[in-house]
Amino acid sequence: MTILDGKALSEELIDSVKEKASNLKPTLAVILVGENPASLAYVKNKKKACEKTGIEYIEYKYPATITQEELLKKIEEVNQDDNVNGLIVQLPLPDHIYVPEVIKAVAPKKDVDGFHAYNIGKMFLSPEFEDLPPATPFGIVKLLDHYDIPIEGKDVVVVGHSNIVGKPISMMMLNRNATVTTCHIYTKDLAAHTKNADILIVAVGKEKLITADMVKDGAVVVDVGMNRREDGSLCGDVDFDEVSKKASYITPVPGGVGPMTVAALILNTIRATERQNQP
Repeated sequence: MTILDGKALSEELIDSVKEKASNLKPTLAVILVGENPASLAYVKNKKKACEKTGIEYIEYKYPATITQEELLKKIEEVNQDDNVNGLIVQLPLPDHIYVPEVIKAVAPKKDVDGFHAYNIGKMFLSPEFEDLPPATPFGIVKLLDHYDIPIEGKDVVVVGHSNIVGKPISMMMLNRNATVTTCHIYTKDLAAHTKNADILIVAVGKEKLITADMVKDGAVVVDVGMNRREDGSLCGDVDFDEVSKKASYITPVPGGVGPMTVAALILNTIRATERQNQP
């Protein structure tokens, strides 16, 4: 069994774009609403990665009481600012904010989260059009590529069908000629599907959802889940201790997909800046 070390690869990828960043001088703006602890932690990691790479980082913090109108006005202001190359509106947002409207408001060329319908839609065409893919799926693909894990012709099972991870990673796997099954809360017999997976990608947010009896011997297991136990420690959606005895490759939580998401955001920011600089 091999651990898919997202932390080490993330650092490698961030180091690899330092020279590009110093030539391009990109700027990433993050809009943070409220005091969600997970969001604060993610934003801190993004800031750290920007500082390490040499990307200028700007943070706009607002209370959870901000109105949708005020938020959309700020997004438009950043869209119009030629000095800003990438824009992230940190999710989740307070309940009174309509998230699809916020995602739609971000200029597609600055959408380094890869959530805008324009960027998602381009992904459906082919891998060549994955210009600004959603960061977590992009990070997963980079991780599999780094460990030379073949995707073409493999049976890939994705558990979770969110717009942020499940749906886009299913499409990226399909783009690489895998046979893809996407499962979700309404799937009748989850284990019947997961047992067939050569590559199992789980992104639900439920501790120990995937147990050893649901995984076939030698499977590649990518755990995107991030759950906090009562003692404060973090764990994924997969029963790591037991599943790791059967898997050929597995991501740890923390230290697997999380750091890769941050690295993917950095790569997207560089790519967005390059595209904006094209004549």
